Amino acid sequence: MTTQEILEAARSAKSQMALADTEKKNAALHAMADWLVSETNAILIANEADLIASQGKISEVMLDRLRLTKERILDMAEGIRQVAALPDPVGKIRYSHSRPNGIRIDRVACPLGVVAIIYESRPNVTSDAAALAIKSGNACILRCGKEAWRSSAAIVHALKQGLAAKHLSMDAVSLIEDTTHDSANALMTATGYVDLLIPRGGAGLINACVQNAKVPCIQTGTGICHIYVDDSADVSQAVDIVENAKTSRPSVCNAMEVCLVSEGVAETFLPALKERLVEEREATGKQPVELRLDTRAAQIIDGTTAAAEDFDTEFLDYILAVKVVRDVDEAIAHISVHSTGHSEAILTKDEAHAARFTAMVDSAAVYVNASTRFTDGGEFGLGCEMGISTQKLHARGPMGLEELCSYKYVIHGDGQIR
Repeated sequence: MTTQEILEAARSAKSQMALADTEKKNAALHAMADWLVSETNAILIANEADLIASQGKISEVMLDRLRLTKERILDMAEGIRQVAALPDPVGKIRYSHSRPNGIRIDRVACPLGVVAIIYESRPNVTSDAAALAIKSGNACILRCGKEAWRSSAAIVHALKQGLAAKHLSMDAVSLIEDTTHDSANALMTATGYVDLLIPRGGAGLINACVQNAKVPCIQTGTGICHIYVDDSADVSQAVDIVENAKTSRPSVCNAMEVCLVSEGVAETFLPALKERLVEEREATGKQPVELRLDTRAAQIIDGTTAAAEDFDTEFLDYILAVKVVRDVDEAIAHISVHSTGHSEAILTKDEAHAARFTAMVDSAAVYVNASTRFTDGGEFGLGCEMGISTQKLHARGPMGLEELCSYKYVIHGDGQIR
């Protein structure tokens, strides 16, 4: 199908989706999960073709994002079932009151309509996005990067079988076949067809959507995430948290990219950090983290000299920019200039510093003594996520079912006139 044909089919499907009750949507989601598992071999064959085609063209870290296994497919299916188990947001009365003249005004949650998502080389996004769209009564149009197209097409084929098995329109989940910039531009300008566009990827993709989209667009994903190690931090705990935030999966948007260290703890913390992220990883055959150090950090430990742009870079790799700051206020000031509004953390035993940090840092997720890697729909109890919004209007942070709904006012009267 052409991109225009997919747009038209999705617009037709959204009416049926808006009318589908919770039982029917949940039945379809369970069928989609079952079909996903039953099609595991076909999906893995498609994924292997994607991996072979991408060798030498994308980094090893990005290849890991692209790679599927039987276990990952089972996790994807379980994610769909978790969405089915969540409360249905559609029809929920968010606010209600009666006026002196007797009319009752209800603010009622309703589907957005057609949600389009542009994403890159993560095939699991395909099933996550489809599940959230179906449960929230929306039709979705998926446009993945060319590296993941075979994998995503095999996944969508399975999901469509699940929809058909429960008599919901197969056009409620569609994958754009054209992976050129033309199809992305078509979604950005699909006025009257797309009710919300979600770009999920790097800064280039998000900026292109912000600059060119004529349909409503939510900025997601780019994560220059900071962790500030306060002078009262538990050094051992801080090293554990930073290790997790940087190395557990460096290619995702909630991985930390910048470590800010109070001068009061730098002499103790930085050597411990280098031992954990560099020396211990080298000794055990793991890829060490390249520490890019500002002038003050470089006086304490060895590493690469940081350039100014390193504090404005989403590395998505085993690289960490490190800066020594005077105190919590200098850390907050640095974050206010360099953050992308995704996730930041303070590691401290000082409750006043924690309160100041959480009040003044203006990001979607602000942590006290925990890893930024928790900024995730599943970890937040949302089942999975459509993306992580780094803006403030309509949705902020992980976007789950509630964020895929708008609302309407439904007014009940008994003959009142104005």
